[in-house]
Amino acid sequence: MPQGMFKSRTLRRVSKRVPGGKAVKRYEQRKPSSARCAVTGELLHGVPRELPTQLAKLSKTKRRPERPYGGVLSSRASRQVIKEEARETQ
Repeated sequence: MPQGMFKSRTLRRVSKRVPGGKAVKRYEQRKPSSARCAVTGELLHGVPRELPTQLAKLSKTKRRPERPYGGVLSSRASRQVIKEEARETQ
């Protein structure tokens, strides 16, 4: 019988084969959901779906696109916002 902490589905169950040839059940953290645009809600490209510990190991340019609103807005939405900002300043 698994321990109480392993009975909930907070951790995902993964079958792994150990060097002895035996299959064991491992409990791993689930990956977070994909990043979504704050305006349109569409999936953001260029933003990896990793655990925070793995994300911290990546360089900043691999964590999110290097443009204004990168990692927050989709390219379509950011293009719109930048145009609106430019029109306001005139």
